Amino acid sequence: MQLPVYQAGTLNHNETVTLAPEVFEKEFNQPLVHQVLTAYIAGSRQGTKAQKTRAEVRGGGKKPWRQKGTGRARAGSIRSPIWRGGGRALACKPRDYTQKVNRKMYRAAIRSILSELVRNERLMIIDDLKLEHPKTKDLLKILQPMELNHALIITDMLDENLYLSARNIPNLDIIDADMLEPYGLIGFEKIVMTASAVKMVEEQLV
Repeated sequence: MQLPVYQAGTLNHNETVTLAPEVFEKEFNQPLVHQVLTAYIAGSRQGTKAQKTRAEVRGGGKKPWRQKGTGRARAGSIRSPIWRGGGRALACKPRDYTQKVNRKMYRAAIRSILSELVRNERLMIIDDLKLEHPKTKDLLKILQPMELNHALIITDMLDENLYLSARNIPNLDIIDADMLEPYGLIGFEKIVMTASAVKMVEEQLV
């Protein structure tokens, strides 16, 4: 399969790039993509929420009042869950939400997503994208003619000027090919890859 290679800042193209069928012509495996995507999102959770049980809350060693004769309900500790300042009955504890996904499954899911992007015409290839200075205005001049209002840009090597210019633009993210992940690929309307990034992705996934 061949796709046109657009010049950065325009919709003109003079050459094409041949995509590896092993990466960009796979059938869309929805169950696999769902499993990998769910595992990726779960792995992003911190899991650091922590609460104290009645055994961990400070104080409450003495019985507040005698068992009988006061007319009040029985109480054994002022740190009971039903008391103000007491522990939680079912306290949350730190936990690990990560799910195991084999490397073979992960790469197959990425190939499946990339192939679906090509079929839906959501993948765009550009020759190169570099800025001499970190200026958001200069980057917008390149993106606006290409109608990239909601896009993920993938380069072979993350340029500091490019990163600094893009971080203040909404609905735009820039990563290098080594940081390719499923959530970003399906979360943007357009995926823009430089020609050199395409070669890096193919080397990683073939």
